[in-house]
Amino acid sequence: MTSRLKTPVNTLKLKRLGIDTQKEHVAYLRADSHVAMSEGFEALTRVRINYKSRSIVASLHIVHSDSLLNKGELGLSEMAFNSLSAKAGEYISLTHLEPIQSLSFVRSKIYGNRVNAQGMNEIIKDIVKGNYSNIHLSSFITAFAGENMNTDEIIFLTKSMIASGANIKWQGKLVVDKHCIGGLPGNRTTPIIVSIISSLGLIMPKTSSRAITSPAGTADTMEVMAPVTLSQKKIESVINKEGGCVVWGNTANLSPADDILIRIERALDLDSEGQLIASVLSKKVAAGSTHVIIDMPVGDTVKLRSIEAANHLKILMEKVAHAIGLKLKVVVTDGSQPVGIGIGPSLEAMDILAVLRNEPDAPSDLRDKSLLLAGELLELAGYAENGKGNEIATKVLQSGKAYKKFLAICKAQGGFTEPHFAKYKREIKANKNGTVAVINNRKLSRVAKLAGAPDHTSAGLRFFAHVGNKIKKGEILYTIYSETEGEMDYTMQYLASEKDIITIK
Repeated sequence: MTSRLKTPVNTLKLKRLGIDTQKEHVAYLRADSHVAMSEGFEALTRVRINYKSRSIVASLHIVHSDSLLNKGELGLSEMAFNSLSAKAGEYISLTHLEPIQSLSFVRSKIYGNRVNAQGMNEIIKDIVKGNYSNIHLSSFITAFAGENMNTDEIIFLTKSMIASGANIKWQGKLVVDKHCIGGLPGNRTTPIIVSIISSLGLIMPKTSSRAITSPAGTADTMEVMAPVTLSQKKIESVINKEGGCVVWGNTANLSPADDILIRIERALDLDSEGQLIASVLSKKVAAGSTHVIIDMPVGDTVKLRSIEAANHLKILMEKVAHAIGLKLKVVVTDGSQPVGIGIGPSLEAMDILAVLRNEPDAPSDLRDKSLLLAGELLELAGYAENGKGNEIATKVLQSGKAYKKFLAICKAQGGFTEPHFAKYKREIKANKNGTVAVINNRKLSRVAKLAGAPDHTSAGLRFFAHVGNKIKKGEILYTIYSETEGEMDYTMQYLASEKDIITIK
């Protein structure tokens, strides 16, 4: 008598639902499914989905409808489907997620206890494996937010994030980099600095993040002009050919925990001190950097509100950098107003090109700041004597070598594209004569985001009213650009309720 193999009770047929859940793995199961009833699954249960030798962790949603799923089917969101690499109609198994031991360290932190190196390693490993739901991630970020981390914990977090993904090595070579703490609209110095530095023969593998709470991140702006989603192998190829790059760090698997945490920080609108340091420095070390300049803008409406806050962060960052073997210099800069004219990916890209092309109407503040930071980096790396870095950087920019290098980097990354304006625009004009006294950077960034930036890359604004400028009634303060009439109308509704974005006295 021939025996028949029975299909395991927890086996289901896979169905692709085409639902976009961003980076969250989500599974959908009928309430009357034999698996739901036998395993006692409820909505938002964390489950493990197994297919051959692969598995993912997902949040389970229970479906009370006959139209979405048939009995015996499991639906997956797009992110979950792609991560599992299975085909629709194939069979998978569904099981309870084993207990996540590292959550005990998160709970301990919530009650005010310190987390040691082992605990931090276990937390970050589970985050990268996908074992933490958005709720777990939110708990971790909140528990460690503000000033809840001491120096040791920041060092532990940074080292754990470095170890969580790939690390690029450059065979003992000196490798330079820079980073801005952020919060200042415009301020897109990075592509200019990379072009100057790499044209002098130094290595600068710039891995950048996308926007968290701003209208554009460096990766968003660079992507307007060239591809930034490059593999580690491709990054190494670009660097070996041109000496510099400006890429999105996520796809190269450099400190992957950072990109997971940034997604939740964006939703919570949080950017805490310790996690900021770990985020920045882990990416630098993972990219193989040895010498780094940190730009710290200080102003009433940016992340760092005072010199005291900047000095506190500077000391902490220097301690962590020393602990991980990174040579670092902090440069405190003016954060009272936007840098450049454009705010939003395409509009900032236009500023970058104007500076690199030495156009007569290029924003002088963006040019000067880029040269300042490039000069500091040359001096930190020992390429220039103290006080001589700015002069060298200026000669490279004026000669056209930096622009030529930038185009070569774009070509190596996949090709150059000229930025363009959005379809709709609205001019915002002064309602009286006077002098620009104060600019609210946060509210100005809010205007650009409501207009559609950074998701619509050509959206944002061009800003003309810098502090100290004498303004006449009816003069254009800034021009808003949007891809849709709806976003433009929404932006104008916001402006009707906000009167102190620009203070004219």
